[in-house]
Amino acid sequence: MNILGIDIGTTTVTALVLDSEKSEVLKACTLKNDSFVEGRAFEKLQNPNLIIEIVEDAVKNVTESHNIDAIGITGQMHGILYLDKDNKPCSPLMIWQDERGNEAYKDGLSYAEYLTKETGLKAASGFGLTTHFYNLINNEIPENAVMLCTIHDYLTSLLTATKPITHSSDAASLGFYNLKENCFDDSALEKVGIDKGFLPVVVKSTALAGKTNCDFLPAGIPVAVAIGDNQGSFLGSVADAENSVLVNVGTGSQVSFVTEKVEELSCGEIRPLTDDKYIFVGASLCGGRAYAILKDFFEKCAEMLGGKADNLFTLMDEKAEGVKDFNDLLNVNCQFCGTRENPKLRGSIENIGIENLTPENLILGTLKGVSRELFDMYESEKALLIKDPSTLVCSGNGLRKSEIWRKIFTEDFRMTATLPKHSEEAATGACVFASVAGGIFKDIKSAQNALLR
Repeated sequence: MNILGIDIGTTTVTALVLDSEKSEVLKACTLKNDSFVEGRAFEKLQNPNLIIEIVEDAVKNVTESHNIDAIGITGQMHGILYLDKDNKPCSPLMIWQDERGNEAYKDGLSYAEYLTKETGLKAASGFGLTTHFYNLINNEIPENAVMLCTIHDYLTSLLTATKPITHSSDAASLGFYNLKENCFDDSALEKVGIDKGFLPVVVKSTALAGKTNCDFLPAGIPVAVAIGDNQGSFLGSVADAENSVLVNVGTGSQVSFVTEKVEELSCGEIRPLTDDKYIFVGASLCGGRAYAILKDFFEKCAEMLGGKADNLFTLMDEKAEGVKDFNDLLNVNCQFCGTRENPKLRGSIENIGIENLTPENLILGTLKGVSRELFDMYESEKALLIKDPSTLVCSGNGLRKSEIWRKIFTEDFRMTATLPKHSEEAATGACVFASVAGGIFKDIKSAQNALLR
């Protein structure tokens, strides 16, 4: 049977068709998500209607010669858009990078800090309900808005012609979520004046949202409830969840592992996965973005010297591989964008000596800085593990394309490294989820065994 997986990322949109019997991607299409729109300095906005057009183009590309038996959808977490009574967008998509929650509110606190203080729950800038609270206080919710949802919940609604619902994996990413009860925290919402009626209904199981009833796909195909891309990447990367740790380097970076515990953490967060399983997630705002910032720096240096820099990522990797002396490396802290907990933090470079301030040492230090930040998060929360893992699954383009970066992660985590079978991990994870929701496999473990090995 053929499963269509769709992933709405921050910078790209991917659609693929996965054959559940052969465990083979029959066709994949990745298009640039060039839907960004201008806004205020602290805003990060995308056009939801343009995103849907890009999704349609990608889906048509992969389905023109393949019948589809089930559809799974995932996408960028935390962000929200508003819908009117006809389930049509009446606002831009305010994505996870939006910083309005860091704007000054009152008593010397930002909006995010105020929400955290008032509710006792983590409320970072970029979380959907932090964004919503800012809009509420500043009268920026569209007059015709009746609800909010994620971009992938909206796509699911559009495909099935039903009202949006949200999976717990996405609901928790919006904020003010009670993990133990698997629902939004009514008391916290009431304290800060957020109307629960604006929020979508939450489901926690591998459920169907409905069947296709749209213009660009045949009618009657089962469509699974959309899931968050972090959970999608985990489901699509890790064939043996209890024995593995997943590291992902995209624009940001994450370290994840499965757990059955819900408790207070010193760093990171616990997110719903499916049913009674959760994942610990330690997330950095700069993963591949840190390496891209360094590439931009070298490009500017080349321009300053009257030269031109081509294929820099490949060259940078080669220079890092050529470093022989590991005893006097630069220590690069890659928190260039701060952290969700403290957006005012900035990166740093330490241990600069007379001889080690070289391009290759700066490159290697940056690669190691991204790895070390995730490893430190993993080390601090190892008590959550179900068992000691032996495999480090390396996902995301940053790790797929860079052998030296995988080597660094392997050395830091002291595990055997492997790459996921399928390269588009989040879209594959959406297929795993949909294969269970659509009755192709009985549970997630069976689906992963069949589709990822």
